Amino acid sequence: MLNDERVQALLPRVRKPARYLGNEWNVIKKDHGTAAARMALAFPDLYEVGMSNLGLKILYELVNREPGMLLERVFAPDTDMEALMRRHGVPLFALESRKPVREFDLLGFSLQYELSYTNVLNMLDLAGIPLLARARGEAAPLVIGGGPCAFNPEPLAPFFDLFLLGDGEEALPDILKAWIALRGRGATREEILFSLASLDGVYVPAYYVPRYADGVFEGIERTNPAVPAVVEKRVVHDLDRAPYPVSPIVPHIPAVHDRAVVELFRGCGRGCRFCQAGVIYRPVRRRSRETLQKITRETLRSTGYEEVSLASLSTGDYPEIDGLIRELAEGIPAGEVKFSLPSLRLDSFSVQLAGRVHQGRRGGLTFAPEAGTERLRRVIGKNIGEADLFEAVGDAVKAGWEKFKLYFMIGLPTETGEDVAGIARLCRQLLDRFRREQGKRLRLTVSAATFVPKAHTPFQWEPFLRLEEVRRRQRLLSAALQGVRGVEFSWHDAETGFLEAVFARGDRRLAPLLERAWLKGCRFDGWSEHFSLERWLEAFRELGLDPESYAYRRIDHAEPLPWDHLGGGIAKKILLREHRRARQEDLAAGGAP
Repeated sequence: MLNDERVQALLPRVRKPARYLGNEWNVIKKDHGTAAARMALAFPDLYEVGMSNLGLKILYELVNREPGMLLERVFAPDTDMEALMRRHGVPLFALESRKPVREFDLLGFSLQYELSYTNVLNMLDLAGIPLLARARGEAAPLVIGGGPCAFNPEPLAPFFDLFLLGDGEEALPDILKAWIALRGRGATREEILFSLASLDGVYVPAYYVPRYADGVFEGIERTNPAVPAVVEKRVVHDLDRAPYPVSPIVPHIPAVHDRAVVELFRGCGRGCRFCQAGVIYRPVRRRSRETLQKITRETLRSTGYEEVSLASLSTGDYPEIDGLIRELAEGIPAGEVKFSLPSLRLDSFSVQLAGRVHQGRRGGLTFAPEAGTERLRRVIGKNIGEADLFEAVGDAVKAGWEKFKLYFMIGLPTETGEDVAGIARLCRQLLDRFRREQGKRLRLTVSAATFVPKAHTPFQWEPFLRLEEVRRRQRLLSAALQGVRGVEFSWHDAETGFLEAVFARGDRRLAPLLERAWLKGCRFDGWSEHFSLERWLEAFRELGLDPESYAYRRIDHAEPLPWDHLGGGIAKKILLREHRRARQEDLAAGGAP
C-alpha cells in the first residue's frame, strides 16, 4: 500500500483530520521527479499553531517560486494520530505529497519556543531519521534549525546538522542552491556541511566543541580554523526587495491567528532589556507604503480573508501609520475588511489610531505596562509612566472602549513585593478613577507572565526567580486582586517558565537530557495538559544534572556563555553596558547594591 493510502486510512479515526489533508486553498504541489532539491519545513507543534507562523508562510512561497526546488510542510501530529502512525508503521509525512519526510533532501525545523524541543525529537523518530547528526548516513536529509531558538541552540546541537541564524529569505535559497551544486558534483555529506559552514548565518555545530573543567563550562572551540570564530546572523537589509507571501495557504480549520498578515517592518528600536525579539530582529527595516499596498491587495484577492493584521513588534512605530491605513483601505468597500493592530504603544496616539481602525467596533484594547511601578519599568527599559497609562485608557474610554487587557511580568530583575503589589494598585486606580470621573465601569483582564532570561539580551546574566517565590508572588497578586470588581486575573504556569529558563540558557550537556525526557513521554510541553515537571526532574536526577544551576544561577559578567560564538546583532559589551545601567537605575531608586 502506498503511503498516501495508508495515511488516508487513518484519517477517519482521529480528531481534526483536516490537520493532515494538505489540500488547502493556495497549496503548492510540485513534481518530486524533476526537483533538484526537495525540502520539508517542519513546525514542531500542532497544525493550527504552525499555520499562524509568518516565517513558515514566507519560506513556503519563496522556495516554491524557485525552479528546481520544492518545499512541503509537516507539523507535529497530535497524540491520537501519533499513536495510530506508530501502530500501523506510517512514517512522518509531508502534507502536500504524503511522502515520508526521510525521503526529502533537507528537513528544516522552525524553532520558536524551547518547550517544543521534545517534539523535534519525536518528529525525527517518527520520520525514521536517526536522532543524532553523527549517526546519519549519506541518504538521510540534512536537518536544519532556524528561528529565535537558533540563537542558543546548544541543547539541540547534537541533533542538528546545521542552524541558520537570522533572516531566511536570502539565506535558505543560498543553502539550497549550494546543496544542488555540491550534490551535482558528488560531494559527500561531510563535504557539503563544510562548504555550507562558510555561508553567512550558517552554524554547523560539529565544527564547534564545548570545553568543561570539573563540570564548569569554559567556552566553545572550533575544530577547524576555516570556519568562523563567531557566526553572525543573516540580515535582509531591503524588505521591499524581499519575497513576501501574497498567496498564503488558507487552512481548512481555523488557525490560532486566522487572518491575513502584512508585516510592516522588522525589528524594534525600543530596547526593552528583557526582550530577545527586540535584539535578534534588529536593525529596524521598513517596507514602503507602496509595497505594503501591493501586498495587502494581492493577499486579500488570493485568500478572501476579511481581516488584515498589520504585524510588527510595535506596529504603531511605523511612520505616518495613520495615513498608511487610510491608503490600505482605499478601494475596499466599508465594512468588508477590517484591519487589526496586534502591538500598540501605550500612548494617546495609539488609542486614536485604534479608534479609526476598529471603525465603531469596540472589543478590547491591549496594553503592556510589564511592571507595577515606575521604578521597575525604568530598570527594564520600559520607559512609560503611570500618567501614560491613565491618559491612554482615558482616551480609549472617551472613544467608547470599556474592556482592556493588561500584560505584566513577575520575577523581573530587582522586583520587590512593592512592585508586585503595584500591579494591583495600578488596576484599582484605573477602575476607581474612571468610575469616579466618568461613571464608567471598566473591565480589566490582567495577565502575569513570569520573566525568563534569554540569550543575547541585557538580562541574560540574571536568574529565573525560584519556583516557590514565583508561586508566592502569584498568590500575593491574586489575593490583592481578589474581590476587585471588574478584574479577571490569570497567570502563566511557573513550572513551564522554569524549564524554559533552563533551556534558554542551556549548553550541550542538556542534549542527553532531552532524549531521556522524550523517552519518558515528554512532548507538547508547552501545553498544560501534557506537561509534567516531575518527568523532567526525574530525567535530570537520572543523568546527574542540576536544573537549578541553569535556571537560578546569576551568571558573572566574566564567564563565557554557551552562545558567545553566535552573533545576535548587538555586541556583548553593549549588552553588558545595558545590564549595568539597569542596576544603576535600581540603585538610583534606593535598591540594594
